[in-house]
Amino acid sequence: MTTTHDQIDTTVKSNDVVLFMKGTVDQPMCGFSGRSVQILQHLGVNFKDVNVLENEAIRNGIKEYTNWPTIPQL
Repeated sequence: MTTTHDQIDTTVKSNDVVLFMKGTVDQPMCGFSGRSVQILQHLGVNFKDVNVLENEAIRNGIKEYTNWPTIPQL
């Protein structure tokens, strides 16, 4: 059985850049997430987006994983 920590760890280690955000690249659900997407796209960075609003365990788990209280997280 995979834990939330393991799921986040696999995602982070399998991608060069991951943005844990509210919403998606095509439809950010907060200003900070939207701005993060704009910056990464402007810089031409390929990244994976993870919508934390779809999964409460991921939303809380990323905060524990990084020991950082807010989202988005890059």
